[in-house]
Amino acid sequence: MLTALVVDADALARRRVTGLLRLGGWQVREAADVPTALELAATADVDLVVTDAEVAGEDGLELLRRLRRDGSQAHFLVAAWQPSERVRAEAAAVGALACLGKPVDAGILLDFLRSRTTGPAARGTQYAIHEVGDLHDADLEDDLMDRLQEMYVTALPGRLSAIETHTRQGDSPAVASAAYTLAGTSGQLGHPEVATICQAIAADARRGILAHDRVQHLHALIGA
Repeated sequence: MLTALVVDADALARRRVTGLLRLGGWQVREAADVPTALELAATADVDLVVTDAEVAGEDGLELLRRLRRDGSQAHFLVAAWQPSERVRAEAAAVGALACLGKPVDAGILLDFLRSRTTGPAARGTQYAIHEVGDLHDADLEDDLMDRLQEMYVTALPGRLSAIETHTRQGDSPAVASAAYTLAGTSGQLGHPEVATICQAIAADARRGILAHDRVQHLHALIGA
């Protein structure tokens, strides 16, 4: 799985980008300041860094320069409220793929990553589902929620197939992981029945019980 590091002192802006990346199949780490970002980058193999141009009074572009000097091979993206020509030029000089305006547009970010990266985020609309916190924040736009719902529905068959396959194989940890992540996202996006069944499947699997009847119920519910 690809790993991204999102760096932004603004919790809402950071959560927005993090949620989109997770729905796109990325594992995401978050940092609210440059020192934390450097620490996380030093302890994880990061494939993508998305940073605000200014992070808690510090230079996000200098963060990228430091990461590159330290040997990072990650892709870089810069975000800024009103990207100036200077910021765009400096972002290009440090090797950033683009300088995006804030708030980062869901369609632009996901389409851009599909065109520039490999792995889950690059494979058309086949998104993995991961838990995303606080999606119902009042500041999140309707168009973003619409896109998240569209991605959720598109990914459901693949997630269900994973749960069914792992159940047939007797792989309890894999069943628990797949069911738990689908339960989290289903609950956040307003699908409580799916969330409840998935939570039960995950709880059973963590005890070593593979509840085929619950999986069949989930299949019938999603297929309805």
